[in-house]
Amino acid sequence: MGQYGSHIASVLAVPAHAHLVAMADAAVHRFAAQTAFITVMPNGMHGSLSYAQVGEMSDAFAAYLREVLKLQAGDRVALQMPNCLAFPVVLLGVLKAGCVAVNTNPMYTAAEMVHQFNDSGAKAVVVVDLFADKLEQALPRTGVKHVVLTRVSEFFPPVVGPIVRAVMKHWNKLIPRHGLTFTALPDALAQGRAHHANSAGQVASYTRGLGHDSLALLQYTGGTTGVAKGAMLTHGNLLWNLAQMRAMSASHIVDGREVVLTALPLYHVFAFTVNFLCMFDAGARNVLVPNPRPIQNLQRAFENYPITWVTGVNTLYNALLAEEWFTAFPPKHLKAAGGGGAAMHHAVVERFEAITGAPLVEGYGLTESSPVVCFQPLNTQRQRDSIGVPAPMTDVRLIDDNGLDVPVGQPGELLVRGPQVMQGYWQQPEASAEVLKDGWLLTGDVAVMDEHGTFRIVDRKKDMILVSGFNVYPNEIEDVLSRHPKVLEAAVVGMPDGRTGEAVHAYVVKRDDSLTTEELLVHCRGLLTGYKLPARVVFRDELPKTAVGKILRRELRPGASAAAPNKSA
Repeated sequence: MGQYGSHIASVLAVPAHAHLVAMADAAVHRFAAQTAFITVMPNGMHGSLSYAQVGEMSDAFAAYLREVLKLQAGDRVALQMPNCLAFPVVLLGVLKAGCVAVNTNPMYTAAEMVHQFNDSGAKAVVVVDLFADKLEQALPRTGVKHVVLTRVSEFFPPVVGPIVRAVMKHWNKLIPRHGLTFTALPDALAQGRAHHANSAGQVASYTRGLGHDSLALLQYTGGTTGVAKGAMLTHGNLLWNLAQMRAMSASHIVDGREVVLTALPLYHVFAFTVNFLCMFDAGARNVLVPNPRPIQNLQRAFENYPITWVTGVNTLYNALLAEEWFTAFPPKHLKAAGGGGAAMHHAVVERFEAITGAPLVEGYGLTESSPVVCFQPLNTQRQRDSIGVPAPMTDVRLIDDNGLDVPVGQPGELLVRGPQVMQGYWQQPEASAEVLKDGWLLTGDVAVMDEHGTFRIVDRKKDMILVSGFNVYPNEIEDVLSRHPKVLEAAVVGMPDGRTGEAVHAYVVKRDDSLTTEELLVHCRGLLTGYKLPARVVFRDELPKTAVGKILRRELRPGASAAAPNKSA
């Protein structure tokens, strides 16, 4: 493929490592003395772990799971924590035990926990103390037998850790009371070490049966179209996606030299694969921010560390650009920023690149593909307002409603085939059959391919608005609205209309309080044809979002609960 240039191989060798544990062990061996993870609090206090420490601690946790809790290969262990030093220790420990990790949003309600733990059959859960009270409510209705409790300040220096914990507990009132029966993570590691120390080669024996086809991760979908389903991602799926990303970004990654800012949650597949797996393999320093909201929580990380890479979604970059501390003193060492999770807006990309001098490259992926499918190449001329080209070893088709391939330049549903595509949904053969057909993954996203083989996401198929028989895609209108200098962010949905079938309704957060509906519509008339114009504009103080920062259009539709105060205009 021409857009790969000379730096990207179109055909990749089969990943050399037999499983993710072998990949991690190799990284620990190569970069043992280097810092692997740093957790940075809003006040600048921090803790860190080296690659060697992560390797030793995860060995101990694996031994605890197998020898103390008596879990078996293939058993599921839920991880319910924000970005913190405990996450890599626990995640790699679960994999080293031959078990399957179940990433769980720590913000889940008790009902959502009950569904995910019971659906996955999790036997143990590692939870941060911030949410222990919700777990206590859910636990009696699940099959979970063992609880390990950790803290955001876990593994911080002896003086700093207690201060951070005291501030969170007594000043910020973030740590609730609970009556859980649990084992503290440091105690679990101590018990694991006692067993591990007495049996040479013990941890290695847990992974002898693992291979590329072995299940590594149950990554639950966001549940935007119904009950959340667990995408089955194997060691091979994730290793292949890791190799694909390393190939696409090789021109901008130097092993052992990168510093990546991880503001997106590691329990989400985007950060899990891109920030954690890819950067661990590259020997990067990973700067973890437990909570990027408010956006000022990122200030100390940018100021105190030479960040070379950052990943985010459109709303995160948009929020950074509204901060004087970021625009006045942009990161000096930034090589590149990656955007995904939702469509990047043209105005945001342009302004970010102008301020930082670094490319903000957009990619595309989904939970079911580990996640990366497409990416804008860093080493060649980029096609703006696109998701770039398919990653090496990835096939993409666009089809119409009859299953036929569409011509170049025409929109069609995007289908994906490649070694990173999931095995199916956990214990849901019918749902799996609906999206996996003849080796292809049906994404539900509508895309267009140009004559250069570059792809552009038009929108979610289910979000398309039909106005007087014309297809209207919310992404296009949201991008136009966001180009107005007085608009902070926008979301567009279709509403029933007696005259046109559906009508375009726009929800807008102002950057400048002087913005009026008429001013916004005048702006839109210069860039949109008549049937695409918003029939109604509603100004809101904020828009409903997922934990990653994706705007939840479904909560703006009729019948949805109000997620934010609104002001009709």
